Amino acid sequence: MRKILLIHGPNLNLLGQREKNHYGDLTLVSLEDLVKTEAKKNDLEVICFQSNHEGELIDFIQEKTAEVDGIIINPGALTHYSYALHDCLVDTGLPCVEVHLSDVDNREEWRKISVTAPACIAKISGKKEQGYIDALNLLKAYKADNAN
Repeated sequence: MRKILLIHGPNLNLLGQREKNHYGDLTLVSLEDLVKTEAKKNDLEVICFQSNHEGELIDFIQEKTAEVDGIIINPGALTHYSYALHDCLVDTGLPCVEVHLSDVDNREEWRKISVTAPACIAKISGKKEQGYIDALNLLKAYKADNAN
């Protein structure tokens, strides 16, 4: 594994400002820097992207698929209804890990539904930024276990 995508969906550009009790204090840039630093320890490169637009996320993932070995994604609200994003993740053929800063399973009922998680090898929620580090480690282990 050499490169991974770190994808953030709608409203995640407001991290550090919005509902800190659910999402924590880190800004998006700080969160990305944290993941990049951890990845660098393992000779991995992280390519980050955030958009509030479903089509831009899909276009970016499709554009970068051939360059990367895995995806960490926090789809934001798209988690709950974007079958297009689900299909995009499946079509990559890459291992993906869905991450949520908040504990989505212990919030509103509608947040408990993820249409994107079935396209992923794992879903991590409620661990704040540690969830992203765990996702990175899961991708590394998955690639190691599935190396040909």
